[in-house]
Amino acid sequence: MNEEINILLLSCGTRNKIVQYFKKEIGDRGLVIATDCSEFAPALYDADKHYIVPKMNEEGYLDVIFSICKENKIKAVLSLIDPELSLLAEHKQDFLDIGTLPIVSEYEIVEMCFNKYSMYKFLTQNGFNTMRSYIDKEVFYQDLKVGKIQYPVFVKPVKGSASININKVTSKEEINLLFNKYDNLMIQEFMDGTEYGADVYIDMITSEPVAIFTKKKIKMRAGETDKSVSIKDKKLFELIKRFVKKAGFKGIIDIDIFEVNGEYYISEVNPRFGGGYLHAYECDINVPRMIVNNLIGKVNKDVIGKYDSHVYMMKFGDIKIKR
Repeated sequence: MNEEINILLLSCGTRNKIVQYFKKEIGDRGLVIATDCSEFAPALYDADKHYIVPKMNEEGYLDVIFSICKENKIKAVLSLIDPELSLLAEHKQDFLDIGTLPIVSEYEIVEMCFNKYSMYKFLTQNGFNTMRSYIDKEVFYQDLKVGKIQYPVFVKPVKGSASININKVTSKEEINLLFNKYDNLMIQEFMDGTEYGADVYIDMITSEPVAIFTKKKIKMRAGETDKSVSIKDKKLFELIKRFVKKAGFKGIIDIDIFEVNGEYYISEVNPRFGGGYLHAYECDINVPRMIVNNLIGKVNKDVIGKYDSHVYMMKFGDIKIKR
């Protein structure tokens, strides 16, 4: 009899579709188990089994997760929120020691993704186009004076997610006001162009990118893609392949990219399922299947670009009732 493929999705929140996709893929071969710190996380109730756990920054949190993994013979664990990815990556060996594979990149890479200035330095040092970024506002003012950059610009936290505390500013007064009010801010060039998202799966066995799905963003909501249309561009696929190989990513990642005057600029990376991944899945880029393949020792075939372009995604609301 084949070993059960039980998968644990941490901090599932409202990501019901991800739970459903895994359930569909695993079928009767195993269980999809979900956790959250709130009983009002709707995705919990789409899982085969769920646990209400402490908040991830509370003492003993990891012990609870390890216990769930051992009790349920969990083969792989994923988190659906940013702050928990560093925790998973940092304790990767502890999970491996109990037979559970964290689907996440290495700790240093995850940390680089969550430090926008570190990512900027990596991109520029390795010859990738990206937006000019500054942590020293005086250097920004010098570049502004000689015309290397111009207003408007974004002022945002060096570390942050979900588009929180991002301000579009048009004057020195606004910049000084924000820098006096908050710590650890950076100034970033405003890209007046088209924004794209890329859902990428890097095989956990070969470390090769095997799936890339790219979409043009039509509308955003709370930092997530709300409406998009699938596109295919060989130049963009090659750029993404080169970037993910150079950085050393593994598993599922989500990349934000801008196009200005025919040139692509890499903006940032979320080393997890992106909010717009649903579009990729519905276009037959089946990352849950790829993860399951890796868990049973199977290398995934390269399906880069093997989907239809001009397919539109539109998110809409639904509800879950709990009695």
